[in-house]
Amino acid sequence: MVLARFLPRDHQFFAQFALAADNAVATANLLMKVIEFGPDIEREVRHLRELEHEGDEITHGIYQALNSTFVTPLDRDDIQSPASEIDNFVDDLEEAGKRSWLYKIGAPTESARIFTRILKEQSSIIAAAMPHLENVGKNAQVLRKAILQLHQLENEADDALSLVLSTLYDGASDIPGLVQSLRWGEIYALLESATDRGEDIANTLEGILLKYA
Repeated sequence: MVLARFLPRDHQFFAQFALAADNAVATANLLMKVIEFGPDIEREVRHLRELEHEGDEITHGIYQALNSTFVTPLDRDDIQSPASEIDNFVDDLEEAGKRSWLYKIGAPTESARIFTRILKEQSSIIAAAMPHLENVGKNAQVLRKAILQLHQLENEADDALSLVLSTLYDGASDIPGLVQSLRWGEIYALLESATDRGEDIANTLEGILLKYA
């Protein structure tokens, strides 16, 4: 449509991406605290849930704006995908924190600390990258660096999961020990799944770069 080239474009989406990413940073930071302090932190687990709800509201706001905006600064799929994937990232963070509290998992393992550190770094990279979507061509190099870092962090999480699963049941010599190992295994899987969601965002950013840079 030739006319669309001359119509004003609604740039509110970039501000909403930034809000969603900032919410992901807050969620990842709080997850680290929940994992570190375990069953004594019910208030923070409730706060995790509130942050997850805030993320849902931001995502719904993006979808509503998308439905009411005639000319968008990016293709509609390229607006919907980052919004959905950041929301999925936050959902996985919240679920991992909730499960660790429900299981009264106790003191964190070094592997759990590795996963939460990776997730915190992913969230910070995502938050730093989002503003650069407003001018993809100009900011292509910055976005490429963010994409590479997100992939590297996800690979680190894959390695961490393989390592911890290889020794997960070492020392589980009775039923309580076996149950604890099973619970930790589930939490590790949730944490690693969240890093996959971070990589999904990288893949979407890479697709946007290929299209617009």
